[in-house]
Amino acid sequence: MQYKATSPEDYINQVPEERQETLKKLRKTIKDNLPKDFEEGIQYGMIGYYVPHSIYPDGYHCKPEEPLPFMSFASQKNSVNLYHSGIYAVPEIHDWFVNEYPKYCKRKLDMGKSCIRFKKLEEIPFELIGELCTKLSVKDWINIYETNIKKK
Repeated sequence: MQYKATSPEDYINQVPEERQETLKKLRKTIKDNLPKDFEEGIQYGMIGYYVPHSIYPDGYHCKPEEPLPFMSFASQKNSVNLYHSGIYAVPEIHDWFVNEYPKYCKRKLDMGKSCIRFKKLEEIPFELIGELCTKLSVKDWINIYETNIKKK
């Protein structure tokens, strides 16, 4: 589902009422745990966390006018999806998350390359997501991005 939001608050206010508290809690979890220097805003129609141009002027190689994306979440038709670039780009973070997930949730992990889908809102592992947020600093993410992802 695509929302035409101008701010994270606007985004949350547009989602169905039964999801709003969950998204507020997810947002707070991320903001409380994400290392300093990541900024929050609307990116690609979702609530996003990114490296601002003031720190990384080159921006995203596919679209340099966009700040370098790192993490986001969205309310979709059948799930709340969390996107984390570190899970995609760093095998150790991916493996750590996959191994830790069953300690927090009985439901099978529903995951793509960087996307984690939560179909049961009451089973979102907020504590695990908080820990995931601490795994990479802005400096770490820029180094990984420039080494592994950015097309030279």
